[in-house]
Amino acid sequence: MILEEFDQNATAILNPQDFSPKIKGFPKTAVGFFSKDIMSEVVQKYNAKIIYQIENANAFYPVYEVAFEDAKIAVTMALVGASSCVSNFEELISCGVENLLLVGCCGRLTNEIEHSAIVLPTSAIRDEGTSYHYLPASSEIQLDEKAINCIEKVLNELDISYIKGKTWTTDAIFRETRVKTNKRIEQGAIVVDMECSAMAALAKFRKIKFVQIFYAADTLAEEVYDSKLLITNKDKASAIIPIALKCANELAKRR
Repeated sequence: MILEEFDQNATAILNPQDFSPKIKGFPKTAVGFFSKDIMSEVVQKYNAKIIYQIENANAFYPVYEVAFEDAKIAVTMALVGASSCVSNFEELISCGVENLLLVGCCGRLTNEIEHSAIVLPTSAIRDEGTSYHYLPASSEIQLDEKAINCIEKVLNELDISYIKGKTWTTDAIFRETRVKTNKRIEQGAIVVDMECSAMAALAKFRKIKFVQIFYAADTLAEEVYDSKLLITNKDKASAIIPIALKCANELAKRR
């Protein structure tokens, strides 16, 4: 299969540094939020200033710097879908990012997880194409345990409950069939997303720290799908901002 043709050569024909060279003083820690509403709130509440801009054929994606506690953190919009998400963060890694936290919603594969619950993925099923260009073929990928421990430390200190477990990363949202979903549940997945396995592979390939925080949204555990559950509680979504920035600060301290 084509996806088994992994080439470990770190130098490609097109490289991130060809588009985004290393920038002196660029924040070493970055947070990517998938929600445009959350991004707008971050910019307003934290007087974020634009320090860089990623450009492609679709749009310009500003990268902001936020001062939080004793750290300067880069904050940007994370794009939906493995390929787009990885491509943008390739450029930020090239600029100088060494620690990366993504924050966004996930689908629930079990009703034991409540709506808006915080979920920390510990491993991801690789049901997308991007990760196979960064690591040899395998069914799953483990996330960085030390990075997860950093996030747990902050959540425990803040007395915030969370769930840990396996996610199913797929890049075909409208092909999450009942047969496939049941199989992923049998494999141990408790949630579904569209970027985690690819981002974990990118992080391993580029040798950076990566971790993700999900807040649970819609459910695939019911026979009849309810799209209204994709609309997360606004107050709870806003509450994730300082939590994420604090987690990013802790991540930066750990080497």
